[in-house]
Amino acid sequence: MLAVIRGIIVILFTILIFIFGCIYCLFSPRNPRHVMTFGHAFGKLHKIFGIKLLERIPADAREYGPSIYIGNHQNNYDMITMSNAVQPRTVTVGKKSLVFIPFFGQIYWLTGNILIDRDNRTKAHGTISQVVDQIKKNRVSVWMFPEGTRSRGRGLLPFKTGAFHAAIAAGVSIVPVCVSSTHNKIKLNRWNNGTVIVEMLPPIDTKKYTKEQVRELAEHCRQMMQTKIEELDKEVEELDKRG
Repeated sequence: MLAVIRGIIVILFTILIFIFGCIYCLFSPRNPRHVMTFGHAFGKLHKIFGIKLLERIPADAREYGPSIYIGNHQNNYDMITMSNAVQPRTVTVGKKSLVFIPFFGQIYWLTGNILIDRDNRTKAHGTISQVVDQIKKNRVSVWMFPEGTRSRGRGLLPFKTGAFHAAIAAGVSIVPVCVSSTHNKIKLNRWNNGTVIVEMLPPIDTKKYTKEQVRELAEHCRQMMQTKIEELDKEVEELDKRG
């Protein structure tokens, strides 16, 4: 019964966000500030799912300027946990086909996210250039998932290098964002689904790396995130034991 109630609340909330969000964005379409606004709105759903969310965002995070944020991509619950860490003028990268999804596609485009053609291999090779151009032209930050797919309980997957190529080419920092493990932790019929920690790590300066060192940079970031996620999981375990 609890799962049904949660489902109804989430569906109604989502419909309202999509409808009123589209209307709101029409007054300033493609403005990147909208991504944070609606990301944080969806982030409020963690309370509906019985999650105690601990956010550790540096006080000066809004002053970082254009950056590339990288996060561990676990499952669909990232939308209500990790989205709380989205900073001003931060956009994401998605497939052009997303725009055809009713409501979601329209608000995804209106909020200023970057749309790319992943089905066309020739155009796909230009994805990094598109990201770099957006960062330099519009002074935005870009949120990317270097694993390339949801891990679904398989741990932190190997990183692809696109985000790191873009950071080096744009001359911006990499900002890792780590979320404690949520796989098989959230049960819709359980009132209390425990603690989830979202922690933003210090920016990593990419100016000392060349494009030939991109894999070194990617592995450095992966090891740093892996260590932090393990620390967060241990902390969550202790917190949940104490109730």
